[in-house]
Amino acid sequence: MTKYARPRLISADDKRYRAYVAQFVLQRQNQRAMRPPRQRDIFGGQAEDALRAWLGERYSLSERRILEYEERRGKWANTKYRELDALALEERTAWVFEIKASRVAGSVRRAVAQLQETRAILSLIFDQVQGTILLVDTGIPTIETNAELMAGPEPPPTPPETLAEALEKLPEVQLITNLDERSHGGLSIDLLRFSVDNIIALVGAENLALDWEADDEAEESPQPAAERGPLYSTSDDASDNDDGDNPLAAALRRAGLKG
Repeated sequence: MTKYARPRLISADDKRYRAYVAQFVLQRQNQRAMRPPRQRDIFGGQAEDALRAWLGERYSLSERRILEYEERRGKWANTKYRELDALALEERTAWVFEIKASRVAGSVRRAVAQLQETRAILSLIFDQVQGTILLVDTGIPTIETNAELMAGPEPPPTPPETLAEALEKLPEVQLITNLDERSHGGLSIDLLRFSVDNIIALVGAENLALDWEADDEAEESPQPAAERGPLYSTSDDASDNDDGDNPLAAALRRAGLKG
């Protein structure tokens, strides 16, 4: 059974944290060139920045959004770090935001799992931990799009999952239309949905990576597995990467080495 201990919130300039991630950045610099990041992955990071700025206009966000903790399994203990997308602190309450840009309904399940684990760790420090998912829908299937897909010339064996179907399996998730509707207390998790147009309205199309057709063309001619580089971003599409507990994600973004 996994247990957590000795949590602390730190900023990205913490000396111990910087030493920890420096090794990963050095490894990446020494690697051979990897494929460039997809437009959707770049957009995911841009959407995260846009929504964090949007939150910052409404709440006082903490700069200490790197969570350091010990993960204990049996006799073994490892110090780990996870970057919280946004964090607001109110006396003995922590409000954690998980930001996802995705065209896959299953990304909500991963966001829920990340927030539940973060809540378990932060509960060692705070009396109450609230969690909110900010989901940027970049094309999650709907009943209508699934009907068109299944009526097409090469339909999949089963239609892809819709957001409504995903939420039916997640009773702890409450869909809200604005942050004033957020739940207080309990183990529920709020989900606020954004469209791509919402992000464009926040920062302007000229500041966003929106040429996703190039991604689709690249996916039609995939590289051999040995040549693929890891993708770390807020985008949660075909690669289904989960960087919630990976300091390399934050390090590469800040070092400009992601790709």
